[in-house]
Amino acid sequence: MKHIKIIQADITTAKVDAIINAANEMLQGGGGVDGAIHRKAGYELLRECEKLPLKNGMRCPFGEARITGAGNLDAKYVIHAVGPIYDEMRENADELLANAYKNAFDLARENDCKSVAVPAISCGIFGFPIRRAAKIAIDTCKLYEDLQITFYLRGDKIFKAWQDAMDGKIELEDKNNFSLKKFLGKFKHKF
Repeated sequence: MKHIKIIQADITTAKVDAIINAANEMLQGGGGVDGAIHRKAGYELLRECEKLPLKNGMRCPFGEARITGAGNLDAKYVIHAVGPIYDEMRENADELLANAYKNAFDLARENDCKSVAVPAISCGIFGFPIRRAAKIAIDTCKLYEDLQITFYLRGDKIFKAWQDAMDGKIELEDKNNFSLKKFLGKFKHKF
């Protein structure tokens, strides 16, 4: 997994083709990573987000991703990925999180990105269990060997979970008829 790195750093300092944002469904900025990215990128990012069309009352539904310019960030793009709110979406939270990462990485590929900076999507206010999220994130990244993926993480607990996932120390039981292995296996042949 030479194409995946994890570091403890501020994602807004990343010098990459695209910064993936742990966004909310309206792409309006908020707290945590989302707020930090919007503050550093400046007003131009919010203006670009507001130009994106609404779909069922949202600019980006859960599990999906959208791309905009990066404003004042040292990147070409910001890819806004909306992960699940865990307590409200437990039944399909794993699939929504895997889809958020997958759709973000697909957008990076479609826009000729070679390097991406990635946060721990849904692990802040959205409350996704950290070790479970780490396993889903790392396993999804394995499908994208052509991308240089760097996780920008904050805090020892999150960093340790991602390190354990990289080292194969986290196993997930299938939950609510969702198997991460089967889900990701559907996409292996396409790359």
